[in-house]
Amino acid sequence: MWLVGIALALAGCERGGDATRGLASRGPSAAYLAARAKAAPAEREWRTYHGDPAGRQWSPLDQIRRENVGELRPVWEYAAGGLAPRETTQIQCNPLVVEGVLYGISPDLAAFALDAATGEELWRFVPDGAVSGTLAPARGLVHWTDGAGDERILFGRGHRLFALDARTGRTIESFGDRGAVDLRDDLAEERPDDFVAATTPGALYRDLLILGHRVGEIANAAPGHVRAYEVRTGKLRWIFHTIPRPGEPGYESWPPDAWERVGGANSWAGITVDETRGIAFVPTGSATFDFYGGDRAGDNLYANTLLALDAATGKRLWHYQIVRHDLWDRDLPAPPDLVTIERDGKRIDAVAQITKTGHVFLFERETGAPLHPIDEVPIPGPALPGEALASTQPVPVRPPPFARQTLSERDVTDRTPEAHAAVLAKLQGARPAVPWQPPSLEGTVIFPGMDGGGEWGGAAFDPESGLLYVNANDVPFWLQMIETPDVSGVGGIGRGLYVTACAMCHGLDRAGDGAGVPSLVGLYDRMGPLDVWRVVRDGRGRMPGMRGLLPWIAVPPLLWYLRAPDAADAAPPPPRSDERERQLGRFLRYMNVGWQKFQDPEGYPAVKPPWGTLSAIDLARGEIVWQVPLGEIPELAEQGLTGTGAENYGGPVVTAGGLVFIAAAMDAKLRAFDKRTGELVFVHELPAAGFATPAVYEAGGRQFVVVAAGGGKLGRPSGDRYVAFALPEGEEKP
Repeated sequence: MWLVGIALALAGCERGGDATRGLASRGPSAAYLAARAKAAPAEREWRTYHGDPAGRQWSPLDQIRRENVGELRPVWEYAAGGLAPRETTQIQCNPLVVEGVLYGISPDLAAFALDAATGEELWRFVPDGAVSGTLAPARGLVHWTDGAGDERILFGRGHRLFALDARTGRTIESFGDRGAVDLRDDLAEERPDDFVAATTPGALYRDLLILGHRVGEIANAAPGHVRAYEVRTGKLRWIFHTIPRPGEPGYESWPPDAWERVGGANSWAGITVDETRGIAFVPTGSATFDFYGGDRAGDNLYANTLLALDAATGKRLWHYQIVRHDLWDRDLPAPPDLVTIERDGKRIDAVAQITKTGHVFLFERETGAPLHPIDEVPIPGPALPGEALASTQPVPVRPPPFARQTLSERDVTDRTPEAHAAVLAKLQGARPAVPWQPPSLEGTVIFPGMDGGGEWGGAAFDPESGLLYVNANDVPFWLQMIETPDVSGVGGIGRGLYVTACAMCHGLDRAGDGAGVPSLVGLYDRMGPLDVWRVVRDGRGRMPGMRGLLPWIAVPPLLWYLRAPDAADAAPPPPRSDERERQLGRFLRYMNVGWQKFQDPEGYPAVKPPWGTLSAIDLARGEIVWQVPLGEIPELAEQGLTGTGAENYGGPVVTAGGLVFIAAAMDAKLRAFDKRTGELVFVHELPAAGFATPAVYEAGGRQFVVVAAGGGKLGRPSGDRYVAFALPEGEEKP
């Protein structure tokens, strides 16, 4: 065993189990220096998450154009490794390219560096401690340099923020606690749920890293305060309380004790900094619990808000709350774009924020003044007992929404007569499917769904045309609330687990949908106890195994409930009391029956296509210039149903070469569209679905488009590849 210890030490073990692979010395390798020799000027690389500090997802490169994009081919692939058992991992990373070196993240959240021209691995950093890639995949990294030899990569892995030497991949011991900061520190008092993860990279302002984070979405989640850390030391420089404390502006929009017990209002989507003005633009998400706010009466400032903060101090400069008292999980889903538009012969610096509802809000950067009219739309009702709805919600008059807003009988799927009839029957039993319909016991249609509309891939802005390019999901969700079940006794615990883990597919009545989701009624009459246990543990078909989702101690109560559900269902809940409310999670009287998509019996969207789109929006005029379907569902395409669009995750990139590159869709293809017309001009297969935003860069005089093909969502197989495309050598010049 002592030989193993020596081998690990020689391999570069830096702290605990953290290791860096591929180093012969403490300095940069010869391969690293060779990669840097191929570097392009900064503006021709991809040095910041989403391309540049303005978050525009734009590249000035024009070597690849409409005329030659058909010659584009994969030129290297990198197998990042880290696939989990049963391939349930993802890669959502938008990689960086700095000084000829590509920095990325693997499915198991290890960081690595590659020669950006060849894909050759230069170093790989594997932190200690297992983190599930399906729990909190990382979407990118941050590169910082002082210009005098100190060059760092910062990235989040679970609740830890790491600082690495960009040249070698070794941890920087002077940062935080021997190379890492625990993001749970300095955030709140002790909470039952201390889940905190930095899924999206922070934004730089001078020597500060301004960072948001992901938290849980249930009662007792951690709060989402925005923090700035010193890049050199990891010390906390400032904090902005998104759930205001006594004496802070916005405190009056919450119950007096909300700051002590309510969580969320976090900026998981990413932050954009106007470096010239020193303004950090911070989009935030909903307060917890997502779908019932009886314990958080009021507008709940600064949840669901675009914040403009002084980047040096964290002081609020202005804000606009885009959703008041959110009950629909309408987090602001992406970093805003810093854009410049022309109006009446004047150039106006603005900030554009996309939303899950499929809207674009456009504000003047320094004042927050809206650049298009915003209406106040009344909220229909009624609400659940104890709820306190906001009276209205703000909705931009222009641009029009880039995703559908209502679902009527004429919108119901006509894929098959059976699908149409089943969806129509369910729709007729729900409340009218209109915007801002509150959650309900009978069922509420959320359209666009809880995953958008706009999503975390972000929007791309073309400074040449003034167009904003944004992809969207056009799939409805079904939100059904129930009174929080009793969780006393084995039967109660089992029923509670069933409601939270199983009912979203099999239904509260355990009857399934008669097609893709089987009935569980009389389950033990058809299967033996050991077979049931194996299915619960390992999964079957579309059902994931519970092995990694539930602690082992929770499985016996769930199995008991599935064997004898009637007694648990018939048992009346204990009477309400202050103590019971506390046990249920601080007045959490109602809960949702899972995050359910509104689907037909075969598992396809309940509405007519398109189910995914790509749009070009003229921000100055407030008009949609073009909109096209994005992606296909492979099995339906094989049956001849094409052009439907499909759910998609990851964003577009626009180039000076006149192209919009995007993967995102579930059918595992990289596409390019003509940015002027929306015409599809290039399609190429990927080894797995590319649920990530591409990067466009130059290395060695050659333009590349690289995308992570990690799959793992929407029932698609997982992958571990980064694929780089370029024109054949010798064909790069006009």
